Amino acid sequence: MRISELNISDYARIVALKKGDKLYRQRLIAMGLLPGTPFKVSRIAPLGDPIEIEIRGFALSLRKAEADILEIELLKGPAHVML
Repeated sequence: MRISELNISDYARIVALKKGDKLYRQRLIAMGLLPGTPFKVSRIAPLGDPIEIEIRGFALSLRKAEADILEIELLKGPAHVML
């Protein structure tokens, strides 16, 4: 699943980081976007790009094209998530 397929208030977990730009992958990892990390979609811009997520206690805006490096799974709700 991709971040662009999520809606506001959806909860998801990062499953893996796909191969892509090495520097961008390292930047995401440095910000804490690691496999197993849950997050919530908090905002989506009117035209759908960028998408803001809440992860590890902070808000992070990602462009859809760049966020596609993340492989994610949808979670059922906040009871399964610790942000």
